[in-house]
Amino acid sequence: MADTRKRVAVLISGRGSNLGALIDAAAASDFPAEITLVISNVPDAAGLDRARQNGISSFVIDHRQYETKAAFEDEIDARLREAAIDLICLAGFMRILSTEFVEAWRDRLLNIHPSLLPMFPGLDTHARALAAGVKEHGASVHFVRAETDQGPVVAQSKVPILADDTPDMLAARVLDAEHRLYPIALKLVAGGKARMVGERVMIDDSEASGGVTAGATAP
Repeated sequence: MADTRKRVAVLISGRGSNLGALIDAAAASDFPAEITLVISNVPDAAGLDRARQNGISSFVIDHRQYETKAAFEDEIDARLREAAIDLICLAGFMRILSTEFVEAWRDRLLNIHPSLLPMFPGLDTHARALAAGVKEHGASVHFVRAETDQGPVVAQSKVPILADDTPDMLAARVLDAEHRLYPIALKLVAGGKARMVGERVMIDDSEASGGVTAGATAP
């Protein structure tokens, strides 16, 4: 029987903790996706070791070795297409992708962001959440659009903010939530349970559990 699982590439720049969560989830026989390729723009990214330990093809495409952003992205695109990739997951990939690349992979490109989007796009989300005095924080998995952290949300996981929280304490709890959230969101997309209708994500069958809400957006 032909393997019907979606072929997934994960783009990283660092330790690859969310990559590890995706690899672990994809090891289940009923998971609708397999991690078949890992690409890092940082040669010594620790996540590359995780990929190799699991027998996953991995490549370094160092952005500093390319004269233009377009040339860098063309090399990534060529590797993705050579591997017959269906979906891309950004997991701590610290490069902003061009409009051209994002549109070429429209609705096939996911990112995880440490806030309840549309709240706190961009950097330093934990410190900003504490400064704003909000009672909840968390993480979102969304389809990527050209505008940073503005794409339609697939799923979110909420984390309460405690009275004595510091940015580092809050970041650690949000990261734990990310590790639960990303596999759920990928399962929804790869399994065809999350689909785009206009610019909204419709969920046919929620896999929500453990504080994860499928198809949610922050108020």
